[in-house]
Amino acid sequence: MSKLMLLVALLFVASFCPVSSAQTPFPRVSKAWPTGTIFAPLDLPAPNAMRNGAGSPGPAYWQQQADYVIEVELNEQSRMLKGKERITYVNNSPDELDYVWIHLEQNIFKADSIGAQLSGQTAIGMKNASGDGMIVTSVSSMGEALQMSMYGTIARIVPPKTIAANGGQFVFDIAWSFVVPDKVFRRFGAEKLEQGIVFELAQWFPAMAVYDDVYGWNTLPYIGTGEFYTNFGSYDVKITVPRSHIVVATGVLQNAGEVFTAEQKKRRDLAAKSDETIMVCGPSEVGTQGSRPDGDGPLTWHFVAHKVRTFAFASSSAFILDAASENGILIQSAYPKEALPLWKKSTQMLKTAIRGYNKRWFPYPYPVATNVNGPEGGMEYPMIIFCGARKSEAGLYGVTTHEIGHNWFPMLVNTDERRHAWMDEGFNSFINLYSRPDWPNVGVRARGTPANMARFMRQENLAPIVTQPDRLDRRHLGIIEYSKTALGLKILREEVLGAERFDFAFKKYIQRWAFKSPRPADFFRLMEDAAGMDLAWFWRGWFLTSSRLDQAVVSVSQRKKKEGAKIIFENRGAMVMPLKWTITYGDGSVSEHRLAVEIWFNSNRIEVPIKTTRKIVQVTIDPKVRLPDVNRANNAWSD
Repeated sequence: MSKLMLLVALLFVASFCPVSSAQTPFPRVSKAWPTGTIFAPLDLPAPNAMRNGAGSPGPAYWQQQADYVIEVELNEQSRMLKGKERITYVNNSPDELDYVWIHLEQNIFKADSIGAQLSGQTAIGMKNASGDGMIVTSVSSMGEALQMSMYGTIARIVPPKTIAANGGQFVFDIAWSFVVPDKVFRRFGAEKLEQGIVFELAQWFPAMAVYDDVYGWNTLPYIGTGEFYTNFGSYDVKITVPRSHIVVATGVLQNAGEVFTAEQKKRRDLAAKSDETIMVCGPSEVGTQGSRPDGDGPLTWHFVAHKVRTFAFASSSAFILDAASENGILIQSAYPKEALPLWKKSTQMLKTAIRGYNKRWFPYPYPVATNVNGPEGGMEYPMIIFCGARKSEAGLYGVTTHEIGHNWFPMLVNTDERRHAWMDEGFNSFINLYSRPDWPNVGVRARGTPANMARFMRQENLAPIVTQPDRLDRRHLGIIEYSKTALGLKILREEVLGAERFDFAFKKYIQRWAFKSPRPADFFRLMEDAAGMDLAWFWRGWFLTSSRLDQAVVSVSQRKKKEGAKIIFENRGAMVMPLKWTITYGDGSVSEHRLAVEIWFNSNRIEVPIKTTRKIVQVTIDPKVRLPDVNRANNAWSD
């Protein structure tokens, strides 16, 4: 554009702008912004055929696949879990691979693990770590023994021959075992109750690491705070447990007639078509003769799951089991008598949460959803969630809707939780804000309010949202990755874009990345592309830095008995937001006003002319407290 054209354009814009900028320095030029201004374009990776400029998967998008056939046995007395598995790894990348990496996450229990060494320093540090971790007894391919090099919670295996690009396969077998710790660890463990032990098993089998287009092999160790980044695949799993146990798991049960009594199977089949909750194995049946199929010895439960990123299960002789249906989805809850009477509502709570997410965002992608009460306070896996709440209805629904919400983020939209916790915990916490009110008398947690967030944001040297979760202390993980992300998206939806515009873009993000793996740049680009707005200032201020918002009313001047008034506002923080304010007049009337965020393009100080002959007695910025302004004392002026 020529200088003359640029000048004409600027004059054209100025002639139609109701706001005049005071002659003050350009405030967005700050040491906080390497680019010099918060409005500058983000420095994102160049678009390519994998991930295009619109933030969508490109025509050359690929991802790896890992399919598992697993047989595992649980010994209740020794707490030993012993298994063998066959992994079929499909290399869809354009690269030949001459070694692979796997995760052995049980090795976090070794005293010399990184997780143990960081105990108390991260949000989920290991305390009193002990044990031998995962004992791998054999690794082979087509009968040929393979060498495995173990480094903490990861291990490298060299295939007999290079895995070809674009569809080459590597099939190998692993036999392994470990002892479930006697102390409950975050995400899984065992709880001894009156009628038996409740086992919740997760991170329990050797699993393929992800090889992708951004980092190659993703080998970040399992420390505890950062969760998972895994491949989609199919699981065929046979779980052998004591005959007294009931098992619930990721996937569809294949042999209900073998592991339930005839009456229990009949009830379960009825529940699969019922809106109302039906008891499959009631409280009075647990532990009684005839409550389990006739015979001696253990039973093997067979589950199959497709397009899932991992597999978890729970097993106990103390389980009560009930179920219902939600549009063909089997909804069920497994819980001990210690969870009564509260957990009689669990299945309906799960139905309510799923129904809301289906309506607002994207259909639940799986045929089963199970809620389990046991030692873990709250954790998510495909088709199964662990919820420890036993006291309050609000507590149970809050955990239930949060954990099942993870079946959208990250079970459907498969994000790298080791690096970008905000893209699963934060996005899920955001959709929870609209789900929690679906169940009566639950409401929204106070920590997600703008006022509470403003108090938190007043602290010095806060880490930005994009910080890797393993590098956050336990005090800040929940606030930064969960609450701040959720509030930011709510502000973007309700204060910046508007609900219709935001929802269209956010749904497109879910649709285009369903069963795929986006990165932060993909999210930023797609939201801007589908919403039709440059949001670099928002991503930079809210996600990429720990900036603060401080909007202020500086002064109000008004001509006596003549039309015209002038209000001066300032933006005193590094963060910018649209400006909303109200004017209260002497006659008691109130007018509402809004100016777009672009008013802060050139200055942090603006003068707003007001056409009125009425006396102005008060001006209030953000009167409904929708934004986390760190200094609300300067948000109001009064005569």
